[in-house]
Amino acid sequence: MLTNFTLAQLADPATAESEKILRSCVHCGFCTATCPTYALLGDELDSPRGRIYLIKNMLEGGGPADERTVRHVDRCLSCLSCMTTCPSSVNYMHLVDHARAHVEKTYRRPLADRLLRRALGAILPRPALFRVALAAARLARPLAPLLPARLRAMLELAPARLEGPSPVDRPQVFPAEGGTRMRVALLSGCAQRVLEPRINEATIRLLTRLGCEVAIAPGAGCCGALTHHLGQEAAAHAAAARNIRAWTALWGGRGPDAVVVNASGCGTTVKDYGFMFRGDRDLAAAAARISTLARDVTEVVAQLGLGAAAAPEKLAVTYHSACSLQHGQKITTLPKELLARAGFAVKDVPEGHLCCGSAGTYNLLQPEIAGQLKARKLANIARTAPDAIAAGNIGCMAQLASGTGTPVLHTVELLDWATGGPRPEGLRASGA
Repeated sequence: MLTNFTLAQLADPATAESEKILRSCVHCGFCTATCPTYALLGDELDSPRGRIYLIKNMLEGGGPADERTVRHVDRCLSCLSCMTTCPSSVNYMHLVDHARAHVEKTYRRPLADRLLRRALGAILPRPALFRVALAAARLARPLAPLLPARLRAMLELAPARLEGPSPVDRPQVFPAEGGTRMRVALLSGCAQRVLEPRINEATIRLLTRLGCEVAIAPGAGCCGALTHHLGQEAAAHAAAARNIRAWTALWGGRGPDAVVVNASGCGTTVKDYGFMFRGDRDLAAAAARISTLARDVTEVVAQLGLGAAAAPEKLAVTYHSACSLQHGQKITTLPKELLARAGFAVKDVPEGHLCCGSAGTYNLLQPEIAGQLKARKLANIARTAPDAIAAGNIGCMAQLASGTGTPVLHTVELLDWATGGPRPEGLRASGA
């Protein structure tokens, strides 16, 4: 793609990087075939190719973003399916991230939109605040039919039951069972700790059983993904920097052998820390190292080996591949292979490349499109007639669980059960 940036514009590292990405696009349109919003809306500007044109014009113009560009960039899920399809290896993720940061800096949104985005960026990364917000949402749920679509979507996604904080999320070190084969840092996260604390508990049981010493680092917390995708760069980088420093300081400054992430949306971001801090003189080297150490939990389990795994019940498990895992991290078959090795009958989801509509805060900011994608995903899952649904990302789990009675579990909950852990609470609660 031909670009027309000035030398002054290209002096900005972010713009120079985006210019390289734009020039790599050859207009082929392969991305339109797998883009969820284009599949639903049929508008070229709601496809990656269309958004690339809008972003190019916005960045070349150098001025404030206009309403049309913002509308179509906002509709992007950042599912990254286009990057899997693209034959030219266009890094759409970095381009749209830059676009969102530019929008946040230059575009004045309507007041209600500004307030909602600020609230999401302030509340979701802070477990204590998020817990209070969810408790309030449960009380307000009877009023949902009277509220605007976005607020109604927030109330509908709030879980019916809210558990207290898990003791495993406090800074501490869990010793390995038997000999220590690896020392790993676990990202305990933010929203996941509140919505499904059992995921971290199952992860720690599974990893220690396989020979990992697992550390919850003092000072580590939200990975920064939620604010990053809202275009709130300063908040995202501050959260990431805290994690980098916290993990680097573990084990007397030696650091971990791996940084384990059990929410794939977070994992995609942590694996990108090196890029995020590429120009930071203080943190560039440490950030790059953390990126190379970051692993999805299934990668570490596969490296260690499941050992004598045997599913206590031969459940039919339909595996939903989160976009951030299959497109963002290129991990496609590994979780299914582990579940099958553990003794479950694993099924694929038809149209498995399409997003479920969760996408971080997308289902709260774009509830109509997210709802259509959720309905489409659940209809495809229903065709497989599963006993349970497995996924590796808390956002997808919450999105799917809000529309089905079939148990939705994290992959590690099933692997933990198959290697000696307790029967997942989600199966007990559903009667499955």
